[in-house]
Amino acid sequence: MWKRILLSLTVIAWLWLPTAVSAAKPTTISSFSAVLYEPVSGRFLYEKAADAPRPMASTTKLMTALVAAEQLPFDRVVTVPPEAVLVEGSSMGLRADERLSVRDLMAGLLLSSGNDAANTLAVLSCGSLSAFAERMNQKAAALGMKNTLFVTPSGLDEGDHHSTARDMALLGAAVLQNEQVAQLCASRTAVIHKGDPEQAITLYNHNRLLRLYPDSIGLKTGYTVKSGKCLVSAARRNGVTLVAVTLNGGDYWNDHIALYEYGFSVTSSVTPAVPELPFLAVAGGEKTRVALTAESPSPTVLLDGEEVSCCVQLPSFAWAPLTQGDAVGTLTYTVGDRVIQTMDITVAESVAARPPQTGIQKWTKALRRLFAEWLR
Repeated sequence: MWKRILLSLTVIAWLWLPTAVSAAKPTTISSFSAVLYEPVSGRFLYEKAADAPRPMASTTKLMTALVAAEQLPFDRVVTVPPEAVLVEGSSMGLRADERLSVRDLMAGLLLSSGNDAANTLAVLSCGSLSAFAERMNQKAAALGMKNTLFVTPSGLDEGDHHSTARDMALLGAAVLQNEQVAQLCASRTAVIHKGDPEQAITLYNHNRLLRLYPDSIGLKTGYTVKSGKCLVSAARRNGVTLVAVTLNGGDYWNDHIALYEYGFSVTSSVTPAVPELPFLAVAGGEKTRVALTAESPSPTVLLDGEEVSCCVQLPSFAWAPLTQGDAVGTLTYTVGDRVIQTMDITVAESVAARPPQTGIQKWTKALRRLFAEWLR
């Protein structure tokens, strides 16, 4: 193993906030359960009964959309199964054997909260509602949703269908990673095509936060008598994305706005600097040293008063040959004791190995060295 030299330096990234005064942490959230989640750092900035199991109504459809999107291309035209339209509650008006695209079904699911769309996507994806629920629970486990059980794709109350505010925040963050689903969640309206003869129909998003709050980018509302008002939302400002969840809410629109105003006032998106890197000694090469480089790290989110530190880890030398782009060390960025990113340090140019010397070359070099010593 190469002997490693640890060059510790600190890249200080003090927060710069667009508002000089931080908003107070909310103390009057009306919802029974609530969280505010920052996905980049994975931190919860606000919690209220975050792990209390509760029914989550049609916010369930975020998982339905995520799982269905993994099985069905958005541009595929499908036929509505007759058994899928036999469902109560909100509907996008599907008829048995009607044909439309998966994208239009997704729009009906996420904007109109169609229970018929949820069942249709479930049956088309997995063959049955029970098989689809099993797939939903597998996905939940993969996302780290530890206190969730999906029973229906629509969110209608059945069995022990439940989740927590914390788990639903993880789901909301995962939905934002799916560009097609996230785009629909952020749309105030969507035009779909269905019927015979085919008609263009405009759907309107139930999520009023898209109109009430300029930074809102989705995601999904929900309501049953048992669950009360539920909302999983997301907002983005100055490079910071936050996810808010309220379950069994009262004034849930203003709950989310209060959470976001607090969250954005105490967070900032910062791109850590790449430190100045030394030259690296090269053994057995046509050059005795080589310049180093590293890519810029991704932006990270800091809380007020935090700073980023960077540790440069390099060997004392490297053996030739070296090819441009070869990794020879690492940059480790931390906030406190939390590692936020690790980047490779690479050589900026290639260095060929020095060709082996002949016997005459070795003697000549030795004589030159002796002559130089004698002249001293």
